[in-house]
Amino acid sequence: MAAAAPDIGKQRRGASSRRAPKSTPAVAKGQRRNSGNGGRRPPKPPAAPAPAAAPDRSQKLQKVLAQAGLGSRRAMEEIIKGGKVKVNGAVATLGSRVTTEDMIQVGRRQIKFKVTTRLPRVILYHKPEGEIVSRDDPAGRRSVFEKLPVIRSAKWLAIGRLDFNTGGLLIFTTSGELANRLMHPRFEVEREYAVRLFGALTPVQIAELKKGVRLSDGDARFEQLDDQGGEGRNRWYRVMLKEGRNRVVRRMFEALGIQVSRLMRVRFGIVDLPPRLKRGAWVELKESEIKMLLDWVGSPAPEDDDVSEPAAAPRRSAETQSRHRPKSRAR
Repeated sequence: MAAAAPDIGKQRRGASSRRAPKSTPAVAKGQRRNSGNGGRRPPKPPAAPAPAAAPDRSQKLQKVLAQAGLGSRRAMEEIIKGGKVKVNGAVATLGSRVTTEDMIQVGRRQIKFKVTTRLPRVILYHKPEGEIVSRDDPAGRRSVFEKLPVIRSAKWLAIGRLDFNTGGLLIFTTSGELANRLMHPRFEVEREYAVRLFGALTPVQIAELKKGVRLSDGDARFEQLDDQGGEGRNRWYRVMLKEGRNRVVRRMFEALGIQVSRLMRVRFGIVDLPPRLKRGAWVELKESEIKMLLDWVGSPAPEDDDVSEPAAAPRRSAETQSRHRPKSRAR
């Protein structure tokens, strides 16, 4: 059941022209009552990490750049390798550590490592079909970034992608660390989708999809698969998995010769798609909701300083958290 959400009716300028809902249950302690989850227990937040003995006086350069909103840590590692980053006038190397006293330059832009308690910004966007999750598209298709508010000294990072023909929940943040904690495979964050198929699944097909389907890039399986009913040949299902490989939901059904007629993401971790949020519109989470999300993912542990987003194609699509704390499992 969704947590009681504060009023998020006021949008910042630059948002979609569609009106945002006056009251939206954005960050949920569990799933909504009408989600057809059969009374399953809601996702449990991760246990609080052990407090550090003392705050770090230095951090890895790629992590600082990601936290500044310049991109994912994987992307920051690449620009460091390319010699595009300087620290105190000298070209930086991958793995360099910086302090608040160091001056960082990325091209002509100066970045100051500051210790701040300011919360990151988080936006929920209801992506319609026919938009691409990329800032640059040679084909000139509409981009989801065109609908987001303009910000300075940072940029919006997409948490999980959706392909051109898939709609539903997209989360954007200014925090590279939060994006990494939600997307990295080792944390096994749940993605839930509503899927419309032509025809009903057989018991054998359901068992196979839950056990595992062989794909070109490895096996994949649904942690949950529930029949939601339908009319005529159209049948709706709710599926949940803990990874975000390119088009993985569609490819799993296609591997069994099943055609997906519609696909939309309805949940990412403890964040539900707000039921009153219209397609093409966005809402920004309030501080209380952001704190709830940060508490749930947990503060980065010391060893996480070496974790970066896994390598992937630039336009990788995340096809739909855990009811227990995300497990530390290597990819």
